[in-house]
Amino acid sequence: MLRSLKPLGAWLARRAENVLVLMLGAMFAVFLVQIVFRYVFNLPIGWTHEISVLLWLWLVLFGAAFVTRESDEIRFDIIYGAVGPKARRVMAVVTAVPLIVLYTISLPAMADYVSFMKVERTAYLKLPFNWVYSIYIAFAVAAIVRYLWLCTQALRGKAPEAFDPTKAGSGV
Repeated sequence: MLRSLKPLGAWLARRAENVLVLMLGAMFAVFLVQIVFRYVFNLPIGWTHEISVLLWLWLVLFGAAFVTRESDEIRFDIIYGAVGPKARRVMAVVTAVPLIVLYTISLPAMADYVSFMKVERTAYLKLPFNWVYSIYIAFAVAAIVRYLWLCTQALRGKAPEAFDPTKAGSGV
């Protein structure tokens, strides 16, 4: 069953990366428009700043939820790499459990906040703020699922991979 879902998961991961690239490209294009209007035409426009901020928020949270792999997460590699598999399993559980609890506790309040923000709109584009902040809900749910998976794996005896400095790279 899981083997049949792997190609679908890989395809979805590539599409998530595509979405992230499109958001980054759009943010860069809007940034260039902002520069041209401000310094060439001496006509500052606010909607470009608003789009840049919105895209940055979505880039960070969407990327953390759907694109960043566990091996790309920031760790104390000196400590993490110096311990054995059993200690890495313990570290994974000790990290995962509080994060699962905190994200789960915060989720209902954040869902209430996001739904409440439908009454407010952004300054220039008049987008409802619940659209703007809805990415946090996706991020929190993805974080809960990710850390549940990591915790389950660690409790079943599979230690997270040790950091290998010879394989460190730019993520490519």
